[in-house]
Amino acid sequence: MELTPCRPAGAVSTSRRDPRDDWPDEARAIRDQLAEIYGEGDPLPTVAGAWIARGKSKHTRRAYARNFLRWEDYARSSGIHPLQARLPLADAYSNHLATAQTKRGKTGTLSLSAQAQALAAAGSFYTYAVRVDACAADPFASVDRPYIDPDHSPTEGMLPDETMALIETARDWAPRSYALVALLYLLGPRIDEILALNADQLGYDRGHTTLPLTLKGGKKKPVPVPPLALDALRAYLGDRAEGPLFVTDSGRRWTQPEVWKHLRVLARRAGIPQATSIKPHTLRHQFIADNLADNVPLERVQDAVGHTNPRTTQRYNRRRRMLDDHPAYGLASKLAARLQPEGDTK
Repeated sequence: MELTPCRPAGAVSTSRRDPRDDWPDEARAIRDQLAEIYGEGDPLPTVAGAWIARGKSKHTRRAYARNFLRWEDYARSSGIHPLQARLPLADAYSNHLATAQTKRGKTGTLSLSAQAQALAAAGSFYTYAVRVDACAADPFASVDRPYIDPDHSPTEGMLPDETMALIETARDWAPRSYALVALLYLLGPRIDEILALNADQLGYDRGHTTLPLTLKGGKKKPVPVPPLALDALRAYLGDRAEGPLFVTDSGRRWTQPEVWKHLRVLARRAGIPQATSIKPHTLRHQFIADNLADNVPLERVQDAVGHTNPRTTQRYNRRRRMLDDHPAYGLASKLAARLQPEGDTK
């Protein structure tokens, strides 16, 4: 597959524009990475780059690129070119994902959701590759996908006191920490939506200070910044009105891995039980669960977090209720009373 401009016969051109120059960074990056492996003459780098370039948001492009490279590595290590893969290899890859580690050198296997995302990304690539005649068929078309319980949320929630302890720890740690945690909890955004913002994007709309979040699919949505979060953000920014909203000490944009690590440092300091596994999405979870617990209408919470399906929003609340009201507690209480030695009133 070549991305070269056409021109009428006999036309004279003193320069040629490479359409790949108009690709987003993620598309050029995967194209260059694959070109180093397969060479400039192989169609795979350009097909993969063009496919990634179609992603509507940076988050989507990064996720698809990451998942495709996982599949490409598996196919190549099996001695098969990805554009020549067939159903048996795709089935074997699906089985491999069920036991694959989350990251090399680390314990823990991929969640069912992560497995489904990896298979969906591979299938999306081949749908595009078939469309541009880069291969004959999608080897993942008949691969079974893991069942994902629509009512299950893998994110671990916190108690109100634990949430407060985390926020207070962030406030006492540093202005940047406090601004980040306040925005994550009080607005309920995804972490990439916050880190993509710049300091000059604070806006004003009918009495509200706003931030323009870019949701999944590239949709833009202004959200109000409540006074507490705004005070924390302004205390952090000071006189700075340009550049990334959240920066490192060297002035570059704060990255997601760095935020995850920092949040776990704060959680350990706050004494949060799941400090080693807490993530920015935990605070989005708390935004949803705490608002629903306060009887905020489901549709308002759904709209605030940008869910297209109310069931997605409700599952955060359903998990909390399933744990709080689980019959195991009542049964254990009765058993404990019967096991209590006679005369022991403690």
